[in-house]
Amino acid sequence: MSVITCVEDLRRLYQRRTPRMFYDYTESGSWTEQTFRENTSDFSKLHLRQRVAVDMSGRTTASRMAGHDVSMPVALAPVGLTGMQCADGEIKAARAAEKFGVPYTLSTMSICSIEDVAEHTTRPFWFQVYTLNDDDFMKRLFDRAKAAKCSAIVITVDLQILGQRHKDVKNGLSAPPKLTFGSISNMMTKVRWGLGMLGTRRRFFGNIVGHAKGVDNPSSLTTWTAQAFDQTLDWDRIRQFRNMWDGPFIIKGILDPRDAIKAMDCGADAIVVSNHGGRQLDGALSAIRSLPSIIDAVGDKIEVHIDSGIRTGQDVIKALALGARGTYIGRAYVYGLGAMGEQGVTKALEIIHRELDMSMALCGRRDVNKLDRDILLVPGNFSDNWL
Repeated sequence: MSVITCVEDLRRLYQRRTPRMFYDYTESGSWTEQTFRENTSDFSKLHLRQRVAVDMSGRTTASRMAGHDVSMPVALAPVGLTGMQCADGEIKAARAAEKFGVPYTLSTMSICSIEDVAEHTTRPFWFQVYTLNDDDFMKRLFDRAKAAKCSAIVITVDLQILGQRHKDVKNGLSAPPKLTFGSISNMMTKVRWGLGMLGTRRRFFGNIVGHAKGVDNPSSLTTWTAQAFDQTLDWDRIRQFRNMWDGPFIIKGILDPRDAIKAMDCGADAIVVSNHGGRQLDGALSAIRSLPSIIDAVGDKIEVHIDSGIRTGQDVIKALALGARGTYIGRAYVYGLGAMGEQGVTKALEIIHRELDMSMALCGRRDVNKLDRDILLVPGNFSDNWL
């Protein structure tokens, strides 16, 4: 195996080792994938200002996100189906995050259950909740998160309906996946992946099968999933969720300053500027372009985080310099997980931390909490210039 020096190296290895169905699930967006592409390309439009003859010693990347101490302001984002990228993937990612000192966010649509992850970790993790129709299931989901001692809840608000991702439709990627001759043939070429999946009992949606009414086995999951997401969701409903949880409460999926203010009014402790990784509304602004207007709207009244498009430590530093207090990586750590398991997630975190630390130093800064726009060169038409 060649030397791995960047997240892109992990992606290439991940592509070789993971079945195409699950690689495409990660590495795709909705419709034309414009937003998916611009989530990353828009970061390159921001340039860093180099400073010299500045004391670079004694640097720190330690910070806080949603009241939690972190070794760097980077959390692992919620990603569905992580346990199909690598056997027991959620457990492996959570353990890597714990050892590195950053938050791990478990998805409702995970393969490993809340209880599975809690059993295999020693520190609390965060739990992401979709807004679903089944009130009884939702209440029990919050109760299970409390029993597992989850330390924050992340409510995803941009998935009332599922954006069409062409590759997923063509590959038969659904809940549960529809296996075809082509997908099975491709899986058979991924020996490392296949041996891992044969060695685990966790192959279905552990938070749902056996917990949601009428979902006692994988075959009954399809009907439930088609009807589960709450298309009537409004801010009053989100306030109900706020009342179900007395810990840190994070709302994810904000792109408009007006929604940021509404989220703040609902009692959120933090909001996540996110377009679901370009997987929902194609043609929406990239997360990094959306960030400045949201920061301007809420100021320091609420903690603002950002997700979607972050692949490098330089992306992290740019987001923080624009005013974000925390960042999330999804694809970047999944690349590592699919490539090398828990070791790969650790490698992704090490790469991003090294890039963040070195770039901060070359910008003449020693404390990640004191980054500001002075280290950036921002194009005049980057944001807030729309007709």
